Amino acid sequence: MNSSANTRDCLIELGMEELPPKAVTTLIAALAENLSDGLQQQRLSFERIDTFAAPRRLAVIVRSLVDGQPDESKVMRGPPVRIAFDESGEPTKAAEAFAAKAGVAVDALDREKTDKGEWLSATVHEKGVETVSLLTDILKRATDKLPIPRRMRWGDSDSGFIRPLHWLVVMFGEDIVPMTLFDQAASNTSRGHRFHAPGPVTIQHPDAYVDALRDAYVIADFSARREALWSSALAAANSIGCSIEEDDELIDEVTSLVDWPVAVVGNFESQYLDLPDEVLVSTLKKHQRYFPTYGDDGELRAHFITISNIESAAPDEVRRGNERVVAPRLSDAAFFWNNDQKQTLEERASRLESIVYQSALGSVSDKTTRVGKLAGQIAAEVSPDASDAVIRTATLMRADLLTDMVGEFPDLQGIMGSYYARLDGEADNVVSAIAEQYLPRFAGDAIPASVVGQIIAVADRLDTIAGIFAIGKRPSGNRDPFGLRRSALGLGRILIESKLDADLVQLIQNAVELQPVDLAEHPELADDIYDFIADRLRGYYQSSVTNGRPDVFEAVLARAPRSLPDFDQRIHAVADFVGNPAAETLAAINKRIANILKSAGVDAGGTLDVSALTDPEERALASSWETLAAGIEPMVEERRYVEALSALCELEAPVSQFFEHVMVMAEDADLRRNRLALLSEVRGLFLQIADISEIQQPGN
Repeated sequence: MNSSANTRDCLIELGMEELPPKAVTTLIAALAENLSDGLQQQRLSFERIDTFAAPRRLAVIVRSLVDGQPDESKVMRGPPVRIAFDESGEPTKAAEAFAAKAGVAVDALDREKTDKGEWLSATVHEKGVETVSLLTDILKRATDKLPIPRRMRWGDSDSGFIRPLHWLVVMFGEDIVPMTLFDQAASNTSRGHRFHAPGPVTIQHPDAYVDALRDAYVIADFSARREALWSSALAAANSIGCSIEEDDELIDEVTSLVDWPVAVVGNFESQYLDLPDEVLVSTLKKHQRYFPTYGDDGELRAHFITISNIESAAPDEVRRGNERVVAPRLSDAAFFWNNDQKQTLEERASRLESIVYQSALGSVSDKTTRVGKLAGQIAAEVSPDASDAVIRTATLMRADLLTDMVGEFPDLQGIMGSYYARLDGEADNVVSAIAEQYLPRFAGDAIPASVVGQIIAVADRLDTIAGIFAIGKRPSGNRDPFGLRRSALGLGRILIESKLDADLVQLIQNAVELQPVDLAEHPELADDIYDFIADRLRGYYQSSVTNGRPDVFEAVLARAPRSLPDFDQRIHAVADFVGNPAAETLAAINKRIANILKSAGVDAGGTLDVSALTDPEERALASSWETLAAGIEPMVEERRYVEALSALCELEAPVSQFFEHVMVMAEDADLRRNRLALLSEVRGLFLQIADISEIQQPGN
């Protein structure tokens, strides 16, 4: 092959039993990526990869794929000349073996001179392999690397896949690629809709794939099917004067369940509208994958939109079938709602001792007790007026785990607790805090709105992290079974975004001491937890504040601020500082000072005697330091860090002059010690805010 190789589109379709709906988009993205990597590794160029995914298929079309590898020339190195020839100049067996390997005579071999001597070499021309010959291995490797937690095996095959494979289409242009995967021989025959077009569908060419399947009631393109589904659902809701919420997760899941989406309007008894909205929505969405409907006033209506996978000749039967399925679900929910109200949350909380939180950390009751103590300490520091509500919330926060409703709808933890707390007559701030305790649940989710909810959420996460760290089960690699990384980021976000100015270092120590384990062998545990939380904040700041500059974060982290709102203000100040023209020089100077002081050892850190300074440049620097120190102190106390760093830029000229004209490491010990003390004081001005020596110069 050569650079003028022909190109064709390549269609690959894996046909199987219905896929897990939540895995479809992940699998097709991974398949495309794996195929792309495999093709590139084999030096097979292509334009792009189009993806297609439906309930029973994963497919790609590799556009403009070359029909073979380009020819390649490469230099082979053989044995050293001193070994390749004997004393009389005759070739040895080593030379002859190398020549045979290269496919040339010994006298046709080249010689390559290096610093280590002269070697035999040969330029070998390799003809590129045809694409068809490489596709089997590329596809096999691509499917082997798919993220499938548990592979199914069927028949006599030793290999497995996410579902049994029933057909395989592999075409290069109009030609079928002769290959076998999971005991299925490749063909140009796909399958249509399981009910509308169950027979074989012949694909004449990759370009005909989409239309051929559409004629067989399969919209193969996920995005096109998703759009058709949503348009159909909107039209159905509009037909009854309602609206539906655009829930991307639900839309994606339902799109993964149907080949041919057809929206159907269903109804349920209006008496169920008396249930909490969250119960109705969870029943319809999570249990049935229906779309709840809303009126113009934003209130739920006694209708739902379901997506059928068939274009039925009797749509009323489809509607009635879905109504029959959801009715008992709603009936159960109503029973749970009424039955749960026979006991108060306080009565349930007394039975939390029977639920194990973690074998080494005690019961759920033990955990809520620790959370209550920790939350009380936070409240005393940041909002004393909230202390009583915080303690009460901690007592009741997990009581809804013992309700029938949460047993059936685990995603409503906290939410149902808040409903029952209101019915029990609890204070409004306790009610809202119980609902907010799990916020934020995921990246980008809202943090608790109330101060009581914020304190409880922080205390709960801190207890979880401290406890799991204390029993030696901290996250490792990609494993994080307790979700500690998510907890740490959520904790950080709450403290920062709600400006809860608590002493995190002390709170971590308190949380560690509350754990029911022997901590004598882990004296660094509190420091490890602080570092763990700080590490999660790297990504939080990376794009929003530091513009991808990790050195800004490291400069502040080096000072380990005890308060995260303080940490946040320092981050913003340093991010602003690096844009100052003097920042680069001052960062370099700080690095130089840090290195000098480190090298000086015991000579560093003495008391500065301004009267003993002799050179004009060191006296000028001392004068600038004294003036700035007086002005910087109140700025730092008031956390006006941007203003403080801006003022410190005035040191650029006197420090530069100092280093240009003054010998720091003077022979006179007293003079040397005094100059080191001056530099230590100058550096100390910056260290009140951040370690500016961590700032990297452009290009480093």
